[in-house]
Amino acid sequence: MKISTKGRYGLTIMIELAKKYGDRPISLRSIAKANNLSEHYLEQLVTPLRNAGLVKSIRGAYGGYVLADHPAKITAGDVIRVLEGPISPVEELDEEEPAKRELWIRVRDAVEEVLDSTTLEDLAKYSEGDNESYMFYI
Repeated sequence: MKISTKGRYGLTIMIELAKKYGDRPISLRSIAKANNLSEHYLEQLVTPLRNAGLVKSIRGAYGGYVLADHPAKITAGDVIRVLEGPISPVEELDEEEPAKRELWIRVRDAVEEVLDSTTLEDLAKYSEGDNESYMFYI
């Protein structure tokens, strides 16, 4: 399973919004600039996130985007599923031999467990070099 730039950059948007949760709205321009990303590409990613109810857009001179809920209530899995679709390490599980099918199911379940137990709050609080902040287990 490979997460595309859609999932990775979408998660970047959400982490930046989580870091500023409770403050004023954040523009995609500032997120793009801070992370050296294309603002146009981020605009394409924020639409499905807004349609899924994960972010809200605020209009006006001081407008931008905010999380629709507290960062502790939104998981990495929520974001990845919106942007990437269902989490699956292989295309057709039904066509696999039973032993391999069971392996792929276990891999999928392990990845889902990590993504669904990792909140935006966890990711926003993570700081490089601080190994105690949050440990990712697969």
